[in-house]
Amino acid sequence: MRGFAHRQRMQQMGLRREDVLERPIVAIVNTWSDLSPCHAHLRERAEAVKRGVLMAGGMPFELPAMSLGEVMVKPTTMLYRNFLAMETEELLRSLPIDGAVLLGGCDKTTPGMLMGAISMGVPAIFCPAGPMLNDRHRGRQVGAGTHTRVFWDEMQAGRVGAEEWVHLESRMTRSPGTCNTMGTASTMTALVEALGLALPGSTSIPAMDAAHPRMAADCGERIVRMIWDDLTPSKILTRGSFLNAAAVHMALGGSTNAAVHVIAMARRAGIEFTLADLDAMGRRVPVLANLFPSGEGLMEDFYFAGGLPALMQRIRAHLALDELTVRGQSLRAQVDAAEVIDAEVIRPLDRPVSHEPALAVLRGNLAPEGAVIKPSAALPALMRHRGRALVFDSQPQMLAAMADEALDCDEHTVLVLRNAGPVGAPGMPEWGNLPIPRKLLARGVRDMLRLSDARMSGTHYGTCVLHISPESAVGGPLALVRTGDEIEIDVPQRTLQHCVGEDELARRRAEWTAPVSAYRRGWTRLYQDHVTQAHEGCDLDFLADGAPTPEPDIY
Repeated sequence: MRGFAHRQRMQQMGLRREDVLERPIVAIVNTWSDLSPCHAHLRERAEAVKRGVLMAGGMPFELPAMSLGEVMVKPTTMLYRNFLAMETEELLRSLPIDGAVLLGGCDKTTPGMLMGAISMGVPAIFCPAGPMLNDRHRGRQVGAGTHTRVFWDEMQAGRVGAEEWVHLESRMTRSPGTCNTMGTASTMTALVEALGLALPGSTSIPAMDAAHPRMAADCGERIVRMIWDDLTPSKILTRGSFLNAAAVHMALGGSTNAAVHVIAMARRAGIEFTLADLDAMGRRVPVLANLFPSGEGLMEDFYFAGGLPALMQRIRAHLALDELTVRGQSLRAQVDAAEVIDAEVIRPLDRPVSHEPALAVLRGNLAPEGAVIKPSAALPALMRHRGRALVFDSQPQMLAAMADEALDCDEHTVLVLRNAGPVGAPGMPEWGNLPIPRKLLARGVRDMLRLSDARMSGTHYGTCVLHISPESAVGGPLALVRTGDEIEIDVPQRTLQHCVGEDELARRRAEWTAPVSAYRRGWTRLYQDHVTQAHEGCDLDFLADGAPTPEPDIY
């Protein structure tokens, strides 16, 4: 009866009975949107995927999903990553789907879609949106996000005028595609490739390159074979594959945001993976990709240099090469076939871009469950530092203060922002790259030690301690810091200390009261009630683990 109804309704849409009777049904989960410039081309790429599916003997159906374009979504796409994960999982569960091609790439779309697909458990392959094209300004390469912050600081300091700022606004993002720096988008798509869930070399192909629609067609063709072979994420994802992703993250100089997303994905897969694993890998694998914000190049340069397979060849000694990929073969096969074409962009191990790691995990009485920092994009002089705290309880308060010429601070001050975590903000926005006070910018200061329970855009740089866990809004130690307190950081020793006595901290803790949420209904209420802390991946507690969801009853 159910099959009759399905075939009847398919024919209602003009399809033939034989089109769906014995062919694998492939979902193309598409995060295209008119308000997602990174994904502006994904409607066309869905057509390429369909072509590949049909050529391989499958039947494709495009399913729209929530599009999470950075910049456009308020207050932050991170608030909706778990929403997209739920939507992806339930799309694949509620409809008669045999396998899925996941079209995404902007920051949270990649982990969101993968989290949902992992939990659902059908064969799935990720088709990345690809990075935008490069651009130049006055003979200098400029990258999305990274140089926005660079030029903004210069404008605040009076060194960039209004006319130049307007020109930059029209030129720095000159095509569809994700940020062309090694920000969160390119970090996460690369990590998915390292996990084995994307075609080798696919994640660095520029969005507007002719190779990109060909890759999309390859994804469509490959998913049909994966369905016949029952090649599900559970057969690909292992602890070894997640350690491979960690090694790639370090070699890329990847975004600190990956710490939250990779842990969330590992938990969905039932695999033990923690901040300690990331920190340990950061101590072993140096930054080899010469890309902004740790280096000098952009994603188009990385593509021409050989892409991710070439980078993985450089670090093969740190990889588990027998892990399975969507190709149905081991990672070893694609690494063996790779070639480094430009050794300036993909450096050898003995000539890294930075001797500082891409990520370090700090602990101490201010971050008992951990905090992260990106030493490769920070000021070396601040890797060991002690200074007086200047505390802000909200982003508006902080932004208003930055223009105050009488603000009591200097280059040694430690800027602190709280109530910016997963519960407090809510959604853990990218507020962690706290601005430098205008009066210090005018004096030439371009970096300071900055602390928060927020995240930072992967395109940004600076000595920013992020993801302080547990966050202040749930009573974490950051809630007890006051302006004038001393804070000490020692990145080589991985410590972060609030230099106030335990008796005083106990007194402050007894006085602390939890903030009252303004959200009484809807998704945000559900999110605040159930989101986990940063060191746990910021998933919803009822989605992060537990028994598989049973298939819906059918009549």
